[in-house]
Amino acid sequence: MNKNAENFKNYLEEKDIKIFQVEEIEGDERETVVFRSNISVEGQQLPTAVIIDNSVFAAIRVQISPKAVTEENQLDLLKLINGENLQYKPFKFYFDDNGTLLMDICLVVPDDDLKGETVYLMFEIIINYLNNSYRNLMKTIWK
Repeated sequence: MNKNAENFKNYLEEKDIKIFQVEEIEGDERETVVFRSNISVEGQQLPTAVIIDNSVFAAIRVQISPKAVTEENQLDLLKLINGENLQYKPFKFYFDDNGTLLMDICLVVPDDDLKGETVYLMFEIIINYLNNSYRNLMKTIWK
């Protein structure tokens, strides 16, 4: 396990946080470790992952909606997502090859010094954002 992942795992153990499933990606040259959980928003459980490797970056990824893009909503959804990307500095929204809407937050982690407090601060920001914006995102997706 890479040093930053160990730091985060130790933080979770110290704080008795048991909501993550830990997966070490075998054979990965970056020693990637994925901490999987969910964020509860509007009664929905959104799959969430903290992705930590041996680079100077870590990421928090939230799956907002699978198969979000349709012919009916594509233009409105792309406009909305582009606006969100312009307005909210910490978040970047994008669609995977299956049209799933994802939100990534990139953390810079110099000197193998990932702080669990930093990750949890970002979770507070993510949850606050989603509590205020999820309904509007889904309204556009369900068009």
